Amino acid sequence: MKLITAVIKPFKLDEVREALASIGVKGMTVTDVRGFGRQKGHTELYRGSEYVIDFLPKIRLEIGVSDEMLEIVVEAITASAFTGKIGDGKIFITDLNQVVRIRTGESGEEAL
Repeated sequence: MKLITAVIKPFKLDEVREALASIGVKGMTVTDVRGFGRQKGHTELYRGSEYVIDFLPKIRLEIGVSDEMLEIVVEAITASAFTGKIGDGKIFITDLNQVVRIRTGESGEEAL
C-alpha cells in the first residue's frame, strides 16, 4: 500500500477529482495549504502599493492506494493537474505499513 501526497494548483482540484473518480478512486483528503517552490512567490500591486506574496495558495491531496493502483493514480494526477507552467506541483509517494478503518475495524487493503 502507498500514500500519495500531491500538491497542486487550487483551480485544478475539480479536474483532478474527476480524473481520480473515473479510474475508481473512492476517497481522498483535501487540505488548503500555502507554499512556494522554484517560483519563490510573486509581487502584487494593490491600491498603488506593492506587496510581496511569499507563500502561494496550493491544494494538498492525500490518497491511500494499493500497489496495483499506484501508477494509474499518479498518471491521472499528472495528466489532469498539468498546465506546463511553473508551480504545477509535486507528487510524493510513501509506503503505508497499516491502515485501519475505524467504523468496521477492517485493516490492510480492505480498509482503503
